Amino acid sequence: MASRPRALPSCLPLLLLTVAVGLVAPGCRSVRPDLGPERTLEAGVPESFGSQNEKAPSVTWDFGDGTPPRTAPGVRHAWATEGRYTVRALDGEKELARVVLTVVPRPVLRAVPEDAQTVLWVPRLRGNVEGLVDFYARAIGSGNARRSLEEAPLVPLLLRSLSGGPTVVDPEEGFGFFLMPGFDGVVALLGVTDMRAALEAVSRELRSAGHRVLPREDGSARVEPVDGGHAMLLFADRGYVYLAVPDSPDAPEPGETVKALAVESPGSPDVNVVRRRVEALSGPGVSENALLGELRGKVRDGSVFLFSAPPVPEGEQDDMPVRGFFGALAVQADQAELDGFLSSSRPLLGATRGPASALLGRAAAGPVAAAQLSVPPEELARLVFGSPGSPRRQRTLERWRTQGLDAEALLKALRGDVAMLVYFDAAAFFQGFIRDQRPAPKGTVVMEAGLTSLPPVLQLVQKQLQDNGLVFQKETQGDTTRFRTRLLEQPVSLSLSPERATLEAGEVLAGRERGDVGATLRTRFGGEAFGPGHLSLMVDLGRLRADLAGARSVPGVGQGQLLASQVFVGALLERLTPLEYGFLDFAPTEGGGRLRGRVVLRER
Repeated sequence: MASRPRALPSCLPLLLLTVAVGLVAPGCRSVRPDLGPERTLEAGVPESFGSQNEKAPSVTWDFGDGTPPRTAPGVRHAWATEGRYTVRALDGEKELARVVLTVVPRPVLRAVPEDAQTVLWVPRLRGNVEGLVDFYARAIGSGNARRSLEEAPLVPLLLRSLSGGPTVVDPEEGFGFFLMPGFDGVVALLGVTDMRAALEAVSRELRSAGHRVLPREDGSARVEPVDGGHAMLLFADRGYVYLAVPDSPDAPEPGETVKALAVESPGSPDVNVVRRRVEALSGPGVSENALLGELRGKVRDGSVFLFSAPPVPEGEQDDMPVRGFFGALAVQADQAELDGFLSSSRPLLGATRGPASALLGRAAAGPVAAAQLSVPPEELARLVFGSPGSPRRQRTLERWRTQGLDAEALLKALRGDVAMLVYFDAAAFFQGFIRDQRPAPKGTVVMEAGLTSLPPVLQLVQKQLQDNGLVFQKETQGDTTRFRTRLLEQPVSLSLSPERATLEAGEVLAGRERGDVGATLRTRFGGEAFGPGHLSLMVDLGRLRADLAGARSVPGVGQGQLLASQVFVGALLERLTPLEYGFLDFAPTEGGGRLRGRVVLRER
């Protein structure tokens, strides 16, 4: 007789049902949450853990950063500051899983949309901002610096973080400004540790400046400027606070009111486009821009950086071969050094060097300022008028023709070198100061341009003198024509010869040693500054101070008067500026052009 299946014990179905319910009930801990491997995250960027299914079992999440634990099937959490954190999934006191995360600062460029056209940024506040602020305050005066910085977007919050007290600003992250297509204005951003607290702090700063701040439910705020300009937008995203500042509207026409301009019209810049672009940013932002990466290796490191790659208008590619610019400013104690590279799609200035300046090779020593432009003539024409046959060039030439001038002939008459030297006359200065009881600049300005043809230049000069109604004397000696007049009570002389045009204004240069000033400048500033093919500029207030202090006797001025005047003027100049000298040089090189600059302050 076949056996029948034995019946299940009456308690077994109940037991199986209890186990099944336990496996799916919210309180079940038999399934270990998968927290993934150890990894590196960016501060402020949320990370997901657990299950997103609301019916999944809940666990308690300890994020290891001092924030309150949360109980849920799955969570998203962001760490405010860098460090190593242990995330644990708990069932009461029992640890179900753990993972160690390394949180690093979020680079400021990863918080800027990838199509930003211009970005100015400080990559890390700690160690950079203090020196920048100190140098800026010394350069323009602490009061002027404080007022200008407090008017800049987000800067007041940054400045307060330097005091050493509690702050929501993240010193390991960055600060900057950027321009982006589709928005007519500038956007400021600042790395913070607590986005909500930072928004509240910025709102307080804006209100204290007189602006009207209107909070929104999503945490952002509309900011109506005190001057009646277009409304700004304040918001936060992934560890950074942003303030979108539209360009100011045009000044009101007669009869209009400031209040009327404050009403946003359809033509007002759309601040919300900035927020949409920032929140949609999912990749590396502008940090991995190909051109930026290419130019970084051509420039030395610094404290603050500038990258710009504006679009070239259609049809103007030949006139504007520039691809972009990257520069770095390094600040050390009393000196700021600029190193930059201008990238171009074709050799700048036709891959040729302009001629050397004859003026710099045979000038009086000791200028307090010097400038040189050395550009091949046709490239100079491209810069001024546009490429041959271009609409811009045609428009410019036609405009000059209506004034009775042949611009093409004039440019062809230029050799391509223009130089200027400025000298200070201490004796004339002190004579005027004591006589008039007020300081007035005294000295000489000498400018010279090399020529290949005289008639076009002579025609332009005579027409300008006549059109301006100046009273002048004209004299001719051999192949040189000289015009003399007075401007601002100073004598002015313009000499034209087939080789050069020379302008001298101010006091007569006498008693100064003459020599190769260009060689002296090149030795001082290095490289080939003030040489062929270079655009160079120098201002030397140290030399001006030396000329003032070096005056030993002045005709018509007593020694006591002179000494008192020197002390007074020296103190006045020191109060005006601590600048010792400034220097800027640009020269074409392979792939573009190199820009160098330096600003040096007097030793403290």
